[in-house]
Amino acid sequence: MKFWPDDPAADIEAVFADIAATRMAGLPICNPALQVEAVGFRLAGHGHWTGALVTPWAINLLCLPGHADWPAAAAGSHYDWAFPSGVYEFIVADEARLGRYHLCSLFSPAGEFVSHEQARLTALAAITALFNDPLAAPPDPPVEVPPPSRRAFLGLRG
Repeated sequence: MKFWPDDPAADIEAVFADIAATRMAGLPICNPALQVEAVGFRLAGHGHWTGALVTPWAINLLCLPGHADWPAAAAGSHYDWAFPSGVYEFIVADEARLGRYHLCSLFSPAGEFVSHEQARLTALAAITALFNDPLAAPPDPPVEVPPPSRRAFLGLRG
């Protein structure tokens, strides 16, 4: 099993750029405004890499092994990953140059995006939401303390 001690974004982009140029080239499902980009990859609480992948045909969340403690599951099966925002079902996939990874479809196909930047920002928003706890109490607003008056500064009453 392959795992990544460091950010796998460059490897993911290389593999999927090759897929875009070969297996997916010219297919009507592809949006010509989009390119391959790995967005927002970070180590999740379980120690594995999670981020989003924008391709001309889809936007997916991906989980890749960050260490050897990776769930044993057959390609095509489903696996539930827990994040601060909830538990999500991923599909187990296998790509020769990446090995086993898990994906959760966000947009497939990705035809509604008019620009790569729009797709990229959508993927980034999804990753941000994934790692935010929706039930966490919002931070307290800052308490504004009025500056002391000159009279108070001099020790005089108001």
